[in-house]
Amino acid sequence: MQIYWTKINRIIEETPEVKTYLLDCPEGFTWEEGSHTHFALEGFNAGDKPNRSLIRHMSISTLPNENSIGITTRIREKCSEFKMTLRSLGVGDEVAIFKTHSNVPLKREEKNVYLLSSGVGLATFRPLVLEYFNSAQHVNLMHSLNIDSSKDFLFTTIFESAPDKKFTSQFVDNRKDYYEEVKNLAADKEGLFYVVGSDEFLLQNIEVLREQGIKPEQIMLDKREQQLPDFLSFDLPIKAR
Repeated sequence: MQIYWTKINRIIEETPEVKTYLLDCPEGFTWEEGSHTHFALEGFNAGDKPNRSLIRHMSISTLPNENSIGITTRIREKCSEFKMTLRSLGVGDEVAIFKTHSNVPLKREEKNVYLLSSGVGLATFRPLVLEYFNSAQHVNLMHSLNIDSSKDFLFTTIFESAPDKKFTSQFVDNRKDYYEEVKNLAADKEGLFYVVGSDEFLLQNIEVLREQGIKPEQIMLDKREQQLPDFLSFDLPIKAR
């Protein structure tokens, strides 16, 4: 396993609670849209065993042509040791990245693509939208739906409806509106539905989509292949008539 040590070159305050850390691109480091990486802070490998409290599994919120590795995360006032340490870092400080992989690259199958996310999960989809803008080949259209109860919506200059590009974007701040809209989107029985958020959020979305007749193979999750059955292999309950 190769560990890439790199430096923070810029910190962007996206909202009062969300920051993007832009990292220098180490030589030989590559990634694609929809990638995640292990993001670690100094000292994580100082002992005999890795200090897992200094490691997090994070999405990369940029594309390679942006020349920086973007890590976007929410840091609340009360937070974990990892977030507290990260909050104290500044430009020029070193961090490590390793085990980079993409579970949700943009599929180009002549279908409509729907991006369903919660809060900062939108960071996973930012590169997919940019990749779609770079080339919409074999994608009919793209629609993003994000729920964030803080109402501090992210990346609004990118997640802005652009009819000429066949891209639409919606932000909602409550679950009722969100899941009603998911049901409306699921009227497209051939669409591809990407879902990013907490495990609970994934399971709730999957239940709604399956109830609307969406098949498991149409649902894309930011999970390793061996984890997918835990989310997608279940029988729908038989509803009483």
